[in-house]
Amino acid sequence: MITHIKGRLVEKNPTYVVIDCSGVGYILHISLHTFSLIPDIESLQLYTHLQVKEDSHTLYGFAEKAEREIFRLLISVSGIGANIARTMLSSLEPKKIKEAIASGDVGTIQSVKGIGAKTAQRVILDLKDKILKIYGIDEVSSPQSNTNKDEALSALETLGFNRKQAEKVVGGILQKFPAATVESIIKESLKKL
Repeated sequence: MITHIKGRLVEKNPTYVVIDCSGVGYILHISLHTFSLIPDIESLQLYTHLQVKEDSHTLYGFAEKAEREIFRLLISVSGIGANIARTMLSSLEPKKIKEAIASGDVGTIQSVKGIGAKTAQRVILDLKDKILKIYGIDEVSSPQSNTNKDEALSALETLGFNRKQAEKVVGGILQKFPAATVESIIKESLKKL
């Protein structure tokens, strides 16, 4: 019904903004990703998603259409409401969410507060085909490195390292050497942890 709102930025917070559009103030709930992209200028346009419930009409605002599309895909999954979808977009960039779903990376999805293993698996199961179809992500290349990444992370966790720290280090190694073997990932990680 409402696809975007353009007007004067009245109030800006990490979780919502208020936009004055012809004398009417609209409150739009936003993610931290959108918050970081909103410039401190008076005129602002955000893409919106209107959620209608029995007891409320809630507007969600997005700086990019791509983020709105990911939000809509996420809320289509059973067990993922608008607040959890917004939390996901606050914790991970939309591109990172797309890549995690396309490659079946349960750990990344599960790293978001409020998402357990079953919900993360359901997100991947429900959305993987849609993500691959819509965005044309190459499925063949991602699972290979993802399997190596998961095995390396599992080994590092067994050795007693913190999962989040290990993920950062392993992620950095895989950016430099995408075709790294499990052994080389572990060896490089041990040098940096």
